[in-house]
Amino acid sequence: MNWLKKCLYLFVPLFLWLVSFSSVQAANQTDEDDVTLAPYFLLEGTGASLDSFPLKETDVLVNINGIIAETYVTQLYSNEGDAPINATYVFPASTRVSVHGMTMEIGDERITATIKEKEEARQEYEQAKSEGKSASLLEQQRPNVFTMDVANILPGDTVRIELHYTELIDTIDGVCQFVFPTVAGPRYASPTVPTSMKTDRWIASPFLRNGVEPAEKYNITVNLSPGVPISDLVSGSHEIAISWNTKDSAQITLANPQEYAGNRDFLLSYRLTGEDMNCGLILTPGKDENFFLLTVQPPERFDVAAIPSREYIFVLDVSGSMDGYPLETAKELIRNLVTGLRETDRFNVILFADETIPMATISLPATQDDVQRAISFIDMQCGGGGTQLAPALNTALSLPVQENTARSVITITDGYLSGEKEIFEIIRENLNTTNFFSFGIGSSVNRYLIEGIAKAGLGESFVVTDCLEASATAARFRSYIESPILTDIQVSWQGFDVYDVEPVNLPTLFASRPITLFGKWRGEPSGSIRITGMTGNGPYVREIPVSGATICPDDQSIRYLWARKRVERLTDYGCSDTDPSVKQQVTSLGLKYTMMTPYTSFVAVTETIRNKTGLADDVKQPLPLPKNVSELAVGEGYTVGSEPDGLLLLALILLVAFLRIRANDRKKVRRLG
Repeated sequence: MNWLKKCLYLFVPLFLWLVSFSSVQAANQTDEDDVTLAPYFLLEGTGASLDSFPLKETDVLVNINGIIAETYVTQLYSNEGDAPINATYVFPASTRVSVHGMTMEIGDERITATIKEKEEARQEYEQAKSEGKSASLLEQQRPNVFTMDVANILPGDTVRIELHYTELIDTIDGVCQFVFPTVAGPRYASPTVPTSMKTDRWIASPFLRNGVEPAEKYNITVNLSPGVPISDLVSGSHEIAISWNTKDSAQITLANPQEYAGNRDFLLSYRLTGEDMNCGLILTPGKDENFFLLTVQPPERFDVAAIPSREYIFVLDVSGSMDGYPLETAKELIRNLVTGLRETDRFNVILFADETIPMATISLPATQDDVQRAISFIDMQCGGGGTQLAPALNTALSLPVQENTARSVITITDGYLSGEKEIFEIIRENLNTTNFFSFGIGSSVNRYLIEGIAKAGLGESFVVTDCLEASATAARFRSYIESPILTDIQVSWQGFDVYDVEPVNLPTLFASRPITLFGKWRGEPSGSIRITGMTGNGPYVREIPVSGATICPDDQSIRYLWARKRVERLTDYGCSDTDPSVKQQVTSLGLKYTMMTPYTSFVAVTETIRNKTGLADDVKQPLPLPKNVSELAVGEGYTVGSEPDGLLLLALILLVAFLRIRANDRKKVRRLG
């Protein structure tokens, strides 16, 4: 015990001085100096004079016409405190969305935001902020994560910000699915990712503890008018109320508006009957450019008689954010996946969190004994630690390769990490030997990573929200991977003057989803479009006459969707951030098409100076933890508040121990006296 007393006598005064110093430093530190990339729990009971929850309401209105969704998101901020504040809010969007409009209303002023280069927009916002003008700034942090900054919200102010999105509805196996993400889950920043990157500062966001419901309202309304009869209209995420206008038109709202809807993705699925609306050509002539959208249904799936031997390497996330319900769902999924393998297949399981743990040093034959060994291996796991996916993928790819065997790496994760592009780069470097598939587990997964793994890896992605879906999703995966629908896809244009087509290359079609092409055209629309490929039953040929196209001269949505697809190819899945030509191209696209990109932002500034002193406190809007996500996802569950608060807590514990020892020593002295 003497050594402990000596350590405490020497260490506590020094430690208290360091805590005091670090607290002063933290108080003087700006966001520009802060390079700590870690989410944290909101420390309650501080800043009583400030409104710590300035976002009061989010209203989502979606109009789905045909296969295109127009979404309007309205965020209502107000300051119920007694001091001016600057608010920051982190929120997600679909990976396919094009954000191309923003307006701000405050008092009698309504300002249409302008699109500018990211650095210029930030400078204009900061200048307005320092001058006491109210301003808003929308920035893209990831293709599916945005930040909203609102400056100089005075006590009693209400600020209304409206965003405008456009996206294409995804269709698989004849089922259309609209996904609206509501909350950006906490991200783990790998030590190998530079923490000084300004684009990653959003990761240090406050979260509410599980069971603490946000005070804000979250409303969602969808007006569905695909133009053909609708059937099987359901939501797998929320209880909904459906009001039918006609058999091909309905309005969907939340059945229980009092229940908080903003802690999991909003999922809406429906099937279209009658006319096949997923085949066709839409032309939108414009003043300077003409755009087209081509959607073609793939052929029916054919069974392949001779399926080659395959190797499946399952890379399973067992980090802290997967603890509990997500990991149990992942276990159920992987049980279904491995038990469905053929004995001619080989497989392995690799676990990852802070460390990577392979089940075996080589892939094993899918015998009953080895499958049971795999099930036992995963059953004993519980969640904990960070999310180090890159080392796990490298371990999977370093396993010995079997001759005459097709290798597939299947990642199973919630995607709560920040180094997505590192993952995409690993995948792109190994495309010649491996196909990559991904399963997102949870109610609000990082779809940028989940979908990006599949897109970069020329595979397919799946999202599993609960254990009940595990069996059906595993069956879909086996169906897709064992018999691709269409390979060697080629598109030719006969008498139709087409250019700037996106995507440039069409990968193997595993899922029963339409072939989708965007592009531009010149002159008179004429001729035909020819699509060829190979199915399991032989050659595939389809011709579409341009004369049968639908003309939509006033529709700007295809223009935005084309631009988003071009930006996606240039930036999203592994391309270098340091390539100046890429940055120049993407910036030009954002400015020309008035669209959010990694290098362009929306900014709106009031004309009047509203905060005469220019002084305001910075407030980060706390986020709810996604539904069924463990608190271990946030700093392993130990971080409460900011870093100085944690140090003060530790200092208090040490000080109590120090004072107890001092008191015991005094008692001993008195007894000896």
